[in-house]
Parts: sequence; structure tokens; C-alpha cells
Amino acid sequence: MTPIRLVSGVFTVGFWTLLSRVLGLARDIMILATLGTGPVYEAFVVAFRLPNMFRRFFAEGAFNMAFVPLFSKKLEAKDDPGHFMNEAFSGLASILIALTVLAQVAMPWLILGIASGFKGQEQFPLTVEFGRIAFPYILFISLAALLSGVLNAAGRFAAAAAAPVLLNVLLVSAMALAGPLGLDVGKTLIWAIPIAGLAQFALLYVAAKRAGFTARFVMPRWSPDMRRLVRIAIPAAMAGGVVQINLLVGQQVASYFDRAVGWLFTADRLYQLPLGVVGIAIGIVLLPDLSRRLKAGDTDGSRNALSRAGELALALTVPCAVALMVIPLPLVSVLFERGAARPEDSRAIAMAVAVYGLGLPAFVLQKVLQPLYFAREDTRRPFYYAVVAMIANALLAIGLSPVIGWIACALATTGAGWAMVVLLLRGTRQMGEVARFDDRFRRRAWRITLAALIMGAALWPAWTFLWPWLSADYIRYPTLALLISWGGLVYFASGSLLGAFSLSDFRQAVKRR
Repeated sequence: MTPIRLVSGVFTVGFWTLLSRVLGLARDIMILATLGTGPVYEAFVVAFRLPNMFRRFFAEGAFNMAFVPLFSKKLEAKDDPGHFMNEAFSGLASILIALTVLAQVAMPWLILGIASGFKGQEQFPLTVEFGRIAFPYILFISLAALLSGVLNAAGRFAAAAAAPVLLNVLLVSAMALAGPLGLDVGKTLIWAIPIAGLAQFALLYVAAKRAGFTARFVMPRWSPDMRRLVRIAIPAAMAGGVVQINLLVGQQVASYFDRAVGWLFTADRLYQLPLGVVGIAIGIVLLPDLSRRLKAGDTDGSRNALSRAGELALALTVPCAVALMVIPLPLVSVLFERGAARPEDSRAIAMAVAVYGLGLPAFVLQKVLQPLYFAREDTRRPFYYAVVAMIANALLAIGLSPVIGWIACALATTGAGWAMVVLLLRGTRQMGEVARFDDRFRRRAWRITLAALIMGAALWPAWTFLWPWLSADYIRYPTLALLISWGGLVYFASGSLLGAFSLSDFRQAVKRR
């Protein structure tokens, strides 16, 4: 088989994901500054969230978790992967077209289902209008996600990873052009969403065609391959629903405490940055690689891929987790404390960031371990584990909140994350040696942790010394950059001396990208 370059692929996906996340943050700042927090902004946010909620199931969620392993194995076996791709493409397109038509008719009830407080308010009819315009995005982005899965299975990650950047570029461009052209900003923004979805689909269609996979619509039929695909996808979709319930439970508990929902949301945005860049990148690259190696009977290669993915995840995530726990206040105050955000808000958000930091390695390790199941077309056990983690999350959040207050929500999220990792690890025992980390991983794991702790010990006095400059306008950004650079220097120096990693690995990965 032609192996997938794991580290190079992770860096490629991570680079484009980071760019997308940074542009997304800039997009959100610009939208808020342009629209304010009035009815148009609220209508836009709810309308945009609606197709993205379905996207978790049809795009990067359940469907792709089922499709990628099956397609990867057919690609490895040369078992007419193009035909299977077109069957899946046509079946998914048929379902999404029907869903989009239904949503157009039922849009008022859909909006009431996710924002019932808008009933009788001026933003309700505007949200319904915006929802009808934005909803076709789910059709284009889901088909684009399927083509992303095809490219990832073939070891071509750049186009699929770069596609999400188009959404943010087009939304920022729409805001920039609306004023000079005399257009309504809200409507221009909402029309840019389906246009961005179409642009992402077009980009990936061309990329897939160049890779030798031309997607075309065929008459959908209930073939054995499609029955197998649906059978695997349903438990994955249910697991995605469990994740949504976890988020809902935390939000419900936090809503009983003044300003807690906003504090947790802001903290979530901060820790999601390393999680998105590292965790998503590793999961995207590892799943097709494991699927193809298992099909080829490459046991040693599968174990090596798993171990190197785990090693890379720890090397990039553990120092981020330590930094979030040691210097959360400087990070939060410099990035978010302005305007109506007060110092007491920064202290509360920083506390949540520290708790989420404790769970960051668990959230990323889930992305490393789950492909072991999905590559074997096993989506049922991850669903059962997710249910257990959901129960743990609810018990911790509801049970601890009367004692320690709103921070129980963050503790519950972290506790549930580690519970999920333990369950995933226990479940891999019956998979044999192929699902166990190798000796090199074990040697390096504790060294990575030690190097990160040394970094944390160096960061603490540094941020205490730099605090006057971190609190001052104009120089707080370069001061924060200096603090982070100091931490990175200490980490890489101590990690190299301890043998936690080889810097040549990172240099080679960047060159290959």
C-alpha cells in the first residue's frame, strides 16, 4: 500500500485549521462590530447555527465517520471505490435535498424549536427569512465533506483542509463590500453563507476530479454497501446527539448563575483553539491511514501510526494544557478584557480556562483513540461510552453546582472527557497489540509531561514579573507574545535535552507540507 505521511498530514491539516480558526475569530469580531447585538445580529446567529447543527451529523460527523473507513478499504483493495463514492454521494444528496425542502416549509417551527424566546419579537420573522436563505448551506457543505473524505483517504489533505477558509473569507468580503455598494449588511451576510458552501463544494469537486474521483449523481439504490454504510452511521449519529446533550446540560446549569453562560462560552473558545488544530487534524489524518493499513493487514504499520499520532498529540497538547492552567489570567485579560468586559469577568473566565486546560489532553486523546473503532466500522461501542460520559457529565454538573457553583459545569466537562478516554482505552484491549502504544511512545510520554511541567515552572514567575506590562494598553500584546515565546523556548529546550521529541521531526513535517 501507499502509506499516508502521518506527521506531514497532521501539520498540513493543522496549519489550515489554525488559519480558519483565526479568520473565524476575526469574522466574529467584525460581525459584532458591524451589526451590534440587536435583532439583526441575533437573527443571523440563530439562522447560521441551524444548518451547522445538522452539519455535525451529515458533514464531519456521523456520515464521514462511517464513509471514510469503508471508502479507504475499497481504495486499498481496488474494489471500485469510485462507484461506492457515487452511491454515497447520490444517497446523501437525495436525503439532504428532501431535508432542505422540508426545512423551507417548517422553518417557523424550527426557529421556535431552537429559539422560542424570539416568539412575538421583531427578530422572529427576520430569523425565519434568514433561516430559509442559510439552510441550503447544509446541502453544499455535506457533499463537500464527503469529497473531503475521499481526498483524505487518498492522502491528499491540503484542499480539504483549506476549504473551510473560504467561508470566512467570503463573509469578511461580504461585510467589506456591503457598505460601499449600499447593501443591507445582514442580508448580504446571510446570502454569503450558501454561496460559501457552493464555493467549498466546487473547490473540492475539482480537487477530487484531479485526484481521479469524479463525483456524479446516479440513481440511489438500497445496495449492500449502502445498507452497511447506514448501519454504521446511525450509532455515530446517536453519539453526536449525546455530545449535543452534554452541551445543553452544561448551558442549562450555567443559566442559573449570573453571567456564567458567557464566562463558559468565552473559556470554551480559548481552549478549543489547540483542540481544533491538534485534535481535528490528527483524527482526520489517522482514520483513513488506519483503515487502509488494517485492510492491507499491516499490523506493525497500524501500531506505529497510532503511536506516532499519540506521541504528536501529547507533544503539542500537554504544553498547551499546562499553559492554560498556569497563565490563564494573562491570556484572558489580554485577549478579552476590553469595553464592557471587567476584571472580575477575566478572573472567572480564567478559572474556567484552567479547568478546561486540565481536560485538554483527554479531549485530544479521544481523537486519537476513536479512529481505532471507526476504522473497524465499530461505531456502537463509542456510542455506549459516550452515553456513560454523558451521565457522568450530568451527575457532576448538577450534583456539584449547589456546592461549588457554576464552575461545576467546566469540571463536569473535564471529568467526562477523562472518563471517555478511560473507556476507549479499556475497549481497545480486545483489539490486540495493534491497538497498543509502542515502547517509544511510553518512553517519550513521561518526558513530554516533564518538559511541559518545567515550562510551567518557568512561566509562573515570568508572568508575575511581566504583569504590569500585561495590564498596560499598547504593550500588552507584545508582552503576551514574549511570555508565550519564553514558555515555548523552555519547553522545546527541555524536551530536546530530555529526549521527549526530536526537533528534526517537526522540521521535516513542515518541509513536507
